[in-house]
Amino acid sequence: MNKRVAFITLGCKLNFAETSTYARQFSAEGWEEARPGADTDLVVINTCSVTEHADKKCRNLIRRLHKCAPSARIAVTGCYAQLKPQEILAIEGVDLVVGTQRKGDLVPLALALFAPASGESVRGPQGYSCDIAAVETFFPAYASGERTRSFLKVQDGCDYHCAYCTVPLARGKSRNLPIAQLAAQAREIAAQGIVEVVLTGVNTGDFGKTTCESFLSLLQALDAVPGIERFRISSIEPNLLTEETLRWIATGTKFLPHFHIPIQSGCDRTLREMHRRYTTAQFEAKIALIRDILESPEERGTRVFLGIDVIVGFPGETDEDFVETYRLLERVRPAFLHIFPYSRRAGTPAAERPDQVRESVKTERAARLQALSARLHTEFTAANRGRHARVLFESKMKGGMMFGYTENYLRVERPYDNDLIGKIVDVVF
Repeated sequence: MNKRVAFITLGCKLNFAETSTYARQFSAEGWEEARPGADTDLVVINTCSVTEHADKKCRNLIRRLHKCAPSARIAVTGCYAQLKPQEILAIEGVDLVVGTQRKGDLVPLALALFAPASGESVRGPQGYSCDIAAVETFFPAYASGERTRSFLKVQDGCDYHCAYCTVPLARGKSRNLPIAQLAAQAREIAAQGIVEVVLTGVNTGDFGKTTCESFLSLLQALDAVPGIERFRISSIEPNLLTEETLRWIATGTKFLPHFHIPIQSGCDRTLREMHRRYTTAQFEAKIALIRDILESPEERGTRVFLGIDVIVGFPGETDEDFVETYRLLERVRPAFLHIFPYSRRAGTPAAERPDQVRESVKTERAARLQALSARLHTEFTAANRGRHARVLFESKMKGGMMFGYTENYLRVERPYDNDLIGKIVDVVF
């Protein structure tokens, strides 16, 4: 009987792309994919470490898995594995921890737990971490298995070193594959019948550091891949979404009017202390430019879906600073807010500051922005009612209903129809 492996992914779309790649590699070795349980031989956990809550979630998950399936071996990779390998190795039940530099070796290292060269069974824990400053390798990855959408990893690492963020410590320097290889991966995705691809990375718009190619050139090459009908760009820094790129997208390309852009704070002093690379005025001007280029006058504020990241409670953030952020977001009127209470992360400049904001204050500010986000999303949805849209229906079913997303990322539900899965359908929203 074939060995059985289960996968659990925590965190971002990039992790989902990498986990899917691990699944294909195990399948090539004759392993069967399964759900975590008593008959599972191995569980692979791909971790996030963006907050202390993410670390805690992973630790609790490992303990639950070991209690429910004590014979299963557990391999941990991802950002938490890179940042705190010894902490993970100390948890009962963990057999293997693989950091960033060895990401591409996870599968052979895991296989060696079951068939080591010595012929003797190996019982961990074993750790394979690295000096993150020396990381230059790139682990190619894309998500597969879904009938509708794939995540394609086009970039890894980050050179920005924002004051609150451990991602450069966990992922290393900005790097990428050549455009030709990424286009080849997109063709592999298309061959599986997948029609929508989301480009993902740590700092996606920073593509090209390794190969001296441009982000726009990457988009143009992917746009030419036959079979893929829609592309989305995942989170991209406002200073890296250029006017040239926007004007090209507006020429009738496969790239959709859906952007996920971080602002993090609407207060210029806080942005400087965060080590961000733009001002509030520059951010507002970029949002206005997106709408000027991609929306006609009658579509203003309705065609482009804008999701915006914002952090509340960064050290030193006063009530007045928060009000500045709130008012800016009211002016910009995005379709959705991704709200993150600041999390103190070891090894970052912000963690050493004495002016930490109380948790109760962070909670209250986050709640205010959640209410604002709900109102803005309701208004954006209402403004799109009655418009013609093209919807890609997903394979999931709940309560006899299926759902899909319009070009500008509005969710549409209708009675389940298997013939529509993976197809783009014209609807009136």
